[in-house]
Amino acid sequence: MLLFTTTELVALLRTPLPQESADLAHELTLDAFRGEVGDRLTDPPQPGIKSVALAVAARVLTNPGGVRSEQAGGMLVSYVDAQTGVVLSEDERRRLRRSVGMAAGAGMLDIAPEDAAPLCTIWRPV
Repeated sequence: MLLFTTTELVALLRTPLPQESADLAHELTLDAFRGEVGDRLTDPPQPGIKSVALAVAARVLTNPGGVRSEQAGGMLVSYVDAQTGVVLSEDERRRLRRSVGMAAGAGMLDIAPEDAAPLCTIWRPV
């Protein structure tokens, strides 16, 4: 299954990229997605999957160690995205689950079995 092409990843990163690195980033991203949504991914992937996949793959390649900040002499750089490798953020997880038709998260309306739902009566004036 192809989530994105190497050309798309290179365009996003704006830097040359060895094919082996792009392939590894793709496989790690696909593995993380399958771990989250199982076999619900289709081929071709559903709308919304590519943007999440490219963001995760770019992070795998640009910040594999999850560095939060670096300092060299008097220069300090802090990174907004301090996730480590292929860990999905809550937003990415929510977007991925929504794209494959899964609930984005548990709520009080979808965690109880149907037979445990309370009986509701509607009050009407007599």
